[in-house]
Amino acid sequence: MLPVVALAGRPNVGKSTLFNRLAGKREALVADYPGLTRDRRHSLVSLRGRRAILVDTPGVGQGGGWDDILQGQFGRALEESSLVVLMTDAREGLCVADEAAAGRIRESGTPALLAVNKCEGLAPEIGVAEFHALGITEPMAISALRGDGVRALAERMAGAIPESLEAEPDPCGRARIAVIGRPNVGKSTLVNRYLGEERMLVRDEAGTTRDSIALDFDHAGRSCTLVDTAGIRRRTRISRGPERLSVTQALQAVEQADAVIFLLDAREGATDQDLRLIALALERGRAMAIGVNQWDRIQSEERRRINAGLDRQLRFLDFVDLHRVSALRGWRVGRLLDSALSGIDAAATGLPTGRLNAILREALREHATPRRGGRRIRLNYAHQGGKRPPVVIIHGRQTERLPTDFRRFLARRIREHFGLRGTPLRIELRTGPNPYVDA
Repeated sequence: MLPVVALAGRPNVGKSTLFNRLAGKREALVADYPGLTRDRRHSLVSLRGRRAILVDTPGVGQGGGWDDILQGQFGRALEESSLVVLMTDAREGLCVADEAAAGRIRESGTPALLAVNKCEGLAPEIGVAEFHALGITEPMAISALRGDGVRALAERMAGAIPESLEAEPDPCGRARIAVIGRPNVGKSTLVNRYLGEERMLVRDEAGTTRDSIALDFDHAGRSCTLVDTAGIRRRTRISRGPERLSVTQALQAVEQADAVIFLLDAREGATDQDLRLIALALERGRAMAIGVNQWDRIQSEERRRINAGLDRQLRFLDFVDLHRVSALRGWRVGRLLDSALSGIDAAATGLPTGRLNAILREALREHATPRRGGRRIRLNYAHQGGKRPPVVIIHGRQTERLPTDFRRFLARRIREHFGLRGTPLRIELRTGPNPYVDA
């Protein structure tokens, strides 16, 4: 499992600014909590080469109303985190909320770091002086806005979190499949349909499933583990209650799965949140199948409009099977699971070097590489560099200048020849001499 790092502290100390800097250009996944700037945001990040789930928590306040809710979220963040970074404000100085947060952290026993933000223009020793009194760790002077000290903080964070436990193939060959989607799209109903019994609580209320639950069963003679995850809700559907829909557990489920079944509601299509999580699962190399649930409730005159919308939203997923299903009636759900299992098999496919190079030569005869600097980009040799997902390494000259569209063209050709559906395919380009030819 990936370690979880929470950014904590009172409002307006710069947690979101630091989150954005550490997460880079990634789109955050937003948990379902009340408030405008009080949503918990999650992102997969790399901290000096160490992968982790970064959580931007709401501000910690004092006394009554919203502050009680925020205090509750702070406690939950401590429970689920491998490391907490307590942020304070050098400009405003030490305050009661900082002391209260530090006290909660010490009581929890969660490993912690102390970052004193907004130290730009201040001598580091002056900016952090009074925060030694919090008694957590040696305070670090940073400026999340300018990036001062953030590199050193990331190194400290990487050194303080435990090693992640990478998902390994089940020794018995059991396929682990995570069922992902927004609340109330029918994930638990789908799992029950596969299990053939009411083992999952199903209610017509968003957010019934609070935690990820793993269940074993056999399908067509194949051993499987299904993971029913808590839903990830759209911000436009936020309720006034502090529902605990754990985005963190959904991300962990994706991290440990061999494949993902992503379930959509036919009446709503794919939201931006759905597309972010789909992209994240593919980035992590997971096989995938997509189910559009409750298709049986769609009138025939509406289906053409919905299909056009799905084609537009999911056009980048031409290698992923999309099934229009009804989990409640069991309509086509078997095909959906078959596609997920086929994706797992495709991800482990061996790609013989001879065939890869024949495909490369044929593709180059069909479309020559472009010229850069008066010379044509050369692609000389291809071989497989990994599985789960398949990785193809192509050696040549000026490969770093190969357009993205040409890389996609090569990926399509390789997919077509090897039948690689349901799995990401990674193309890595390397410039230099052919390592398989003697000097």
